[in-house]
Amino acid sequence: MAATGALPGLFFCFAAMVLLIFVSVSAPVWDRISFLNTNVGGSSLQFGVFGYTGSQRTVGYYFPTNNSQINTNVIHNLTYVLILYPVAAGLSGLSVLFGICGASYHRAGTVFMSLLAALATLCTLVAWVISMALFGIVRERLRGDGIQANWGNANWLALGALVSLLVGFCASICGVFGNYRRKRTF
Repeated sequence: MAATGALPGLFFCFAAMVLLIFVSVSAPVWDRISFLNTNVGGSSLQFGVFGYTGSQRTVGYYFPTNNSQINTNVIHNLTYVLILYPVAAGLSGLSVLFGICGASYHRAGTVFMSLLAALATLCTLVAWVISMALFGIVRERLRGDGIQANWGNANWLALGALVSLLVGFCASICGVFGNYRRKRTF
């Protein structure tokens, strides 16, 4: 008999995992998903977790502009923090695996699902706040130079993942107290 108390948390953690995977494979891997879209030097650029359109995939990168206010050490170091998105995707994936165990077998799986969902929520929250601040600063400085810069869809996918993880965490905490008894047959 499946533990139905674990299913809502499992659903929301799965949804968050999918959203975080999409965010993690943003530009330069998949240009349709980005944090910031801009036109620099006549070419369209999308910025993602591991770089920007046409760049090599790397953790931490400099922005392709001559503006010394954008390519500071602080902003460069903030791009390293974007690695928390794939970490959060991995943690939410582990919470899904434990959620499957909790829904199928034992309460301990649901307990571990809630703990991992809490860690994934924390990682996603930190990464989202920093990425909004980072790309907000870059966006305003590019606009100050007369360069068009707009928010990308990865910001909102990450926000959706954050909300989904928060709901998944709360649902999995409630699911811990669900019915896990198996009916006895004589």
